Amino acid sequence: MAGGIGSRFWPMSTPEYPKQFIDVMGIGRSLIQLAVDRLTEVAPISNFWVVTGERYVDIVQQQLPEIPSQNILAEPEPRNTAPCISYACWKIKKHFPNANIVVTPSDALVVNTIEYQRVIKEALAFTEDSDNIVTIGIKPSRPETGYGYIASGKQLADSQICKVESFKEKPDLDTANQYLAAGNYLWNAGIFVWNVNTITNSISKFTPDLAEKMNRMSADFYTEREQDTLGCVFPTCEKISIDYAVMEKSANIYTLPAEFGWSDLGSWGSLHSLLQTDETGNATVGEDIKLHDSHNCIVHAQDAKQVVVQGLDGYIVSLRDGRLLVCALDHEQMIKEYSQK
Repeated sequence: MAGGIGSRFWPMSTPEYPKQFIDVMGIGRSLIQLAVDRLTEVAPISNFWVVTGERYVDIVQQQLPEIPSQNILAEPEPRNTAPCISYACWKIKKHFPNANIVVTPSDALVVNTIEYQRVIKEALAFTEDSDNIVTIGIKPSRPETGYGYIASGKQLADSQICKVESFKEKPDLDTANQYLAAGNYLWNAGIFVWNVNTITNSISKFTPDLAEKMNRMSADFYTEREQDTLGCVFPTCEKISIDYAVMEKSANIYTLPAEFGWSDLGSWGSLHSLLQTDETGNATVGEDIKLHDSHNCIVHAQDAKQVVVQGLDGYIVSLRDGRLLVCALDHEQMIKEYSQK
């Protein structure tokens, strides 16, 4: 899934060129390229599919030229994750009726790719010949209020996989501390594994209106009428997340608790915590960045020839394409609002 605009990462991420296509970590690979890299041990590149916005298709093709062009699906407009996922799964099913599928956001970060691949393969083995759905749960390392949670239940025999008891919205700090103390709550990473028949049957059962529209579009998949039909039908789909559409309604939802250094990179603060910092807590991404009398800052300025920062404590400094942000880290929740005014 590669259609988001990453508004909380302005000005590094903009609607014209969002964060999934940016070398956020300063390591020479964009987030979507890293997502592909860690899955190439799981499936051949011909089995990779990208769902993105129409205006990002050229960027996807430029960054991932090895993915077949017919596997890059362009949404006429964003309609949340359930229509996005349904579009891909219905199209895959038409040519691969027994496909076993991993769905993942393109803009998250994984540190331990070997463990990630092991977890994904275990989940695929569980869903291949069953009507079960697996959502990957991340063992929490702190009382995080920015993530949704999964309450895990009984563990299956001879397996790390657990039944899901319930899904929880992003909590306040007191509730997050309670989740951490309970020990059975996991961060919801938005990574799903299922057989294509399982998900299409589930969507048909729980959101029949969405399934009906996918069936209408599917009649024209792989024909010259596909784009016209997509343009007419897809924008009429309800804006609904896959969590509300299926995950919170199905009885066959399981979770696989995992620890592979995951972050959804949803904020400047989360990026700061992942980058290497100096002895004063500063992290930088760029060629020539100097900080003086500054502490606990993140400076992201890959466009700049030279940056000098003096006297800041706990600030974000970001420059991209002529847009400059200087904002306190403890006010970063306002960045989306600031950038839209």
